[in-house]
Amino acid sequence: MKNILILPAMALALSSCSMMAGNMMMKPYTLTKQPAGMALASSGTVESKMSGTMVMTTAKVTGLAPSTYYVAHYHLMGTKSADPCASGGDAILASKIVGQTDAAGMVTLSGSVQKSVIMDAKYFNIHTAKGADGTPADAGVTCTSLDVAMLK
Repeated sequence: MKNILILPAMALALSSCSMMAGNMMMKPYTLTKQPAGMALASSGTVESKMSGTMVMTTAKVTGLAPSTYYVAHYHLMGTKSADPCASGGDAILASKIVGQTDAAGMVTLSGSVQKSVIMDAKYFNIHTAKGADGTPADAGVTCTSLDVAMLK
């Protein structure tokens, strides 16, 4: 009788593990200030979560200019430096996320993109934007290196 009750419990436990495997999350990455950030005291985190073939990214940032548009996106590795955030890599425009800070200089940027589009990304950064369309106005105010390949 005990064995009969254990089998359904094990099946339930295994099925919940496989469901969790479909929604894998990368460890949160810490954003650090870039030179274009000048006097800003920005800080925050970036989290990416895999769901099927999509990567959902959420960046939470404080210390930015109030009531200002910012644009974030993934980048490929560039050649200017071994440090991904200083390498000057090309932006992956399909991953663009635009948002406006509140009066305290805080913003949460969220968006999703196919994993195959950002598979080779080596860093994620946030730029001041010229407006709501998300055209970057600088080289980036905050950044983090990352490894999208770690998402499963």
